[in-house]
Amino acid sequence: MSLWATAIVSLYLATLLVLSLYGCHRLYLLNLHLRQAPGRDRRRLPGPDGLPRVTVQLPIYNERYVVARLIRAACALEYPRDRLEIQVLDDSSDETSRIAAREIEAMRRSGMPIVHLRRGHREGFKAGALADGLRSARGDLVAIFDADFVPPPRFLLDLVHHFEDPRVGMVQARWGHLNRDFSLLTRVQSIFLDGHFIIEHAARHGAGLFFNFNGTAGVWRRSCIESAGGWRSDTLTEDLDLSYRAQILGWRFVFDAGVVAPAELPATMDAFRSQQHRWARGSIQTGLKLLPRLLRARLPVPVKVEAFFHLSSNGAYVLMLLLALLIVPAMVARRGMGIRALLLVDLPLFLMSTGSVSAFYLCAQRRLGRGWRSSLASLPFVMALGIGLALNNSRAVLGALAGRRAEFVRTPKYSLNGAGGDWRGKAYRARRARLLPALEILFGLYFTAAGAYAILTGMYASLPFLVLFQTGFLYASLLSLFQGLGRRAATPAAGIARLPLETP
Repeated sequence: MSLWATAIVSLYLATLLVLSLYGCHRLYLLNLHLRQAPGRDRRRLPGPDGLPRVTVQLPIYNERYVVARLIRAACALEYPRDRLEIQVLDDSSDETSRIAAREIEAMRRSGMPIVHLRRGHREGFKAGALADGLRSARGDLVAIFDADFVPPPRFLLDLVHHFEDPRVGMVQARWGHLNRDFSLLTRVQSIFLDGHFIIEHAARHGAGLFFNFNGTAGVWRRSCIESAGGWRSDTLTEDLDLSYRAQILGWRFVFDAGVVAPAELPATMDAFRSQQHRWARGSIQTGLKLLPRLLRARLPVPVKVEAFFHLSSNGAYVLMLLLALLIVPAMVARRGMGIRALLLVDLPLFLMSTGSVSAFYLCAQRRLGRGWRSSLASLPFVMALGIGLALNNSRAVLGALAGRRAEFVRTPKYSLNGAGGDWRGKAYRARRARLLPALEILFGLYFTAAGAYAILTGMYASLPFLVLFQTGFLYASLLSLFQGLGRRAATPAAGIARLPLETP
């Protein structure tokens, strides 16, 4: 083997090895989850006089299709009105404010303690709005709901008992999915999120490890927010940032999987990309900001190790992209080595990095009572979409590492429920990065050609890997392009409000 071939194969195997370590981490979380006993029954609620005062914050920005639904759901929360306050934190620049004002006025007439707070600017984005609202809030506890959520009426009553423990600073509920069956894209997103909550959050909470508030569908103790330094906008994931600052100080977080707040999943690939871009970039920003402080803190070693994997996990997308670039050259370089080397080295590492993901999400679906057949049938699409995000999320990670600032871009919502509704013809769309779909198509064609080469040369063992990468990149790019064409055909360009997205 030549020097260049040795270098390519070595880098390829090293990349696969590091990805397999992140796969081992998923198996570690899955093992923690499976070893934990079921949750205990809820405690008895105190009487009305013993319930803490709660402020419900609803941060919104240009949400004309869902703002009325959100306000009505918040006002339907079952909680003594003399101990409840609802703040609509409205930074909107379109007719959302008028719709919100109309709903708020109707609720006020019915006796609801609800206020409409307008800043007239977006300084600090969501974090700025939450901090501004907190200055006038009267609650000892603060519940937060994004515009796409519909909290169930008993949400506060089902969570408030956790705060009987004075060490508890935040309680997170599980997300449900209003439009899970809208499309293949939303079904795959629901599987991603179910794994995050059912396995990751439950495992970390049960083992006493750090986990994070997810930005919505949770309740904070106000003194916890304030003691940890409050909401800050120097990262795109203000929720993750505050969560880690609070837990470093010793606050305890609780995840209650039995309380579910349903929400609307992004219906278009561009919206899903922009959401994932923000989450990936923000998590790396938070890691760069807080990992040095966390590693110096007097915390158990397992907590520090888990926090490192948690905050750096999106870096795996850069490794996945590097693997995509190396897999074909490495295949060609080792053409004469035979299948034995592949079975002894590549296959175990690849299975560790991909098989662990499959087991992780399959277990989450089974825990939710979904059948084996439908769960197994979804796994190839889960794997493919994860690979299809490699370019998008690698941009986010590299942007964070370079220290570039980016605007907080909210995800457009269209009030979709079940398999019904339509996003075409409506205002708001996530702006597509200019070069991204074209690059993804090139990657897809590259792996198509590599698959043909593998067939012609008899390297059949490489085909499953190549097809997975081919499917992921082509699905992400073509869905984005076709949805864009459908949108333009359904709506005059002048009627569309575009949401900014950083482009290369």
